[in-house]
Amino acid sequence: MTTTVEAEAASREESNAALIAELSDPARETDSDFVLDVINDSERGRWIAALGADAIGELSYRFVGGRVVLLTTWVNPAYRNRRVATELMARVLDEIRETGKKITIICPVVGEFIARNPQYAAMIDHRHPGSGAYPKGAPAPAPGDEQQLTAFERDLV
Repeated sequence: MTTTVEAEAASREESNAALIAELSDPARETDSDFVLDVINDSERGRWIAALGADAIGELSYRFVGGRVVLLTTWVNPAYRNRRVATELMARVLDEIRETGKKITIICPVVGEFIARNPQYAAMIDHRHPGSGAYPKGAPAPAPGDEQQLTAFERDLV
């Protein structure tokens, strides 16, 4: 019998795998098949991809030490493979870039997205890249320049 925590982790892994698979088609653009609004819900720490009044995706975040820590990406399964995640991530990263802030990546989907869209790679805080920043095959920072979040920072996110 699986516990709720194990079931939730398995569900999250399945969701991440589906979103990462969506990124695998290099011919796909970052714009979704829809006219999305991307709304920063700063009270709840998430950017929401909305289609009309419906939230169909989100990218959760926290601020830690002047950086934006990107935690998880979720897209309603009915809207997957329609580039909702790619448009959401591109628009969020563009918004963060305008502020000049660095990012720490916990979400593996965001790490994969940046590996495929290197124009965002300079935004990664190389002192605190996060566990999702450099997926297999992606270029990592120079030796000694990469550190994971400290225990204190992990408790904040």
